[in-house]
Order: sequence, then C-alpha cells, then structure tokens
Amino acid sequence: MPSLRDIPAPAKINLFLHVTGRRADGYHLLQTAFRFIDLQDTLHIATRDDGRIVRINDIPGVPEDDDLVVRAARSLQAATGCTLGADIELIKQIPMGGGLGGGSSDAASTLLALNRLWNCGLTREQLMELALPLGADVPVFVFGRNAFAEGVGEKLSPLDLPPRWYVIVQPDASVPTPEIFRAPELTRDSAPVRIADFSGSNTSSSLKNDLEPVAFARFPEVARIAGVVNEVLADGMQSNVLDPGRKVRMSGSGACLFVECDTPEQASWAVDQIAGRMRQRSSERSGTAVEESMTDLPYVRINRVCAGLAVHPLLEWVA
Repeated sequence: MPSLRDIPAPAKINLFLHVTGRRADGYHLLQTAFRFIDLQDTLHIATRDDGRIVRINDIPGVPEDDDLVVRAARSLQAATGCTLGADIELIKQIPMGGGLGGGSSDAASTLLALNRLWNCGLTREQLMELALPLGADVPVFVFGRNAFAEGVGEKLSPLDLPPRWYVIVQPDASVPTPEIFRAPELTRDSAPVRIADFSGSNTSSSLKNDLEPVAFARFPEVARIAGVVNEVLADGMQSNVLDPGRKVRMSGSGACLFVECDTPEQASWAVDQIAGRMRQRSSERSGTAVEESMTDLPYVRINRVCAGLAVHPLLEWVA
C-alpha cells in the first residue's frame, strides 16, 4: 500500500496576539500574525485497506482517540467517504503546552498527506473547512503561508515576512490554553490593528500578546525565565551586539518565549548567553558547578535558534 515518510509539521510563533472581543458562544475574537519556524515534528504515514486509523507509537499524555492526527484522519474519512485507513507514526520535537502549535500542525500535515495518499482530491479551501473544528490554529497550517489572522483565527491573509531568526526558549513549565482564556483578568478589548499597519517586526511597541500577563501571573516560572532573557537582551543592546528594541515575547498562550533577531549570529549569541546564565543560576542555587558541556539546561526545556520560514514546506501539496 502507498506510504509517505518524513512528512514535516513545522511549529509556529505568534508575532503578536490581541484579544479584541468575545462572541456570544464564548469564542474569543483575535488578531495575530503567524510565522512558521524550522522546529518541526515528523510524520510517517502508510495506507491501510481495512479503514482503520492507527497511531502506531505512544505519545505520553495523549490517548490515541484524543490525538489530533487521529481525529484529522477520521474527519477526512467522514467528509469524503474514503474506505481506506492509515498507520500513523508521529515523532515529536515541538514541545506540548508551549504555544508553538505542534498538535495543530500535526493535524494539518495529516490532512494534507492523507488527501494525497487517499486521492481524495479536496482543495485547500475544503481542507481548511475540515481543519477549523479540530482547532483554531489548524487552518493556518493548511493555508500554508505566514498569515495575518482575525476572527477566531480562521480569517487569514498572507504575509510576506523578511528573513528572521528566533531565539526560542521554553521554561520548564506547560501552560494549558483553556485556563488562560477563561481567566477573568484577561484583556478582551484590545484596539484592532490594520494589516497595513503591521510591519512584521517584533520590535513594534504597538504589538503585544494579551495572554502574556495572565500566563506570567499564573505561572511564575515563565515570568522568571522571561526576566532572565530580558537581562541578556539588555546586555546585548548595551554592548551593541544586538540591535535596539529587542524584547522577549510569549508565543500563543505560552509557555514558550521568543526573541526576533536580524541575523543568525545575533540569535546564537543570545542562546549562548541564556545558557550561561541558566547554568550560573543553577550553580548559585545548588552550590555545585554545572558542567559547560551538559546538554540539558536547568530551568528550561528548549533554548535554541530557529529560522523563520517563508512558506509551509507542504504548500505545494494541494491546490
């Protein structure tokens, strides 16, 4: 039976996120800018002739029936009447609970891959309609382009963004999205911005993440690591290693933080400085020196450079 291997499912960051209102059904109205980055999960999918959808590897904390890749496959079956099934292997690299859209991206890549494997023939617009009930972020990954999003995330306009590199830092914490959106203190009346006013720059003072204050207050570890990153940025700007205006921002509902840089060298410098500061603070707290060569850093799960992508790697898989 036909199969596809090494199917990419890239992460995203929200360059900003404004909550502009709330609908009668409880869904929040948003404005945001999605950018794909080169941190990605990988899928291997093989066709089955018995109609079963089987996730062939375990994902800790995610039961098979709740997994978005399984739900996406079953949704495509139901919409098209396809009698074929699939064995799906999902190799995770995007952290869960980080605000980087890993589950949404996995679901979108599953839809795109199975539409091809099963010869369903759905258009991009039809796949995006299937994607929305799976989650507000799933359609943008099917859309395939960096995008300015409005509504509940379903109204997408393509953005041409310049080459940028991002320092991605995940504190040793996971932030549940529903808790952040349920918070009574969440700002829900940010003034809308126009796409014409959006430059794609993370340094604009008019852009922010409305979810950030709630996440910082409820998950102090996220706020603490953001403070460490800001210390590094202040040092870099003072010494002219970094351009003025660099600041840390949270992606989505968190817990991942990011800093936009103009060059990979700037981003690598910041990653090294953050790593050194994490080791120093761990050493000060424990009284024991932390080896410079260690792979795992204290207090953070991820500290790395990611390149911004111009388009989704599967853009050409559907018309």
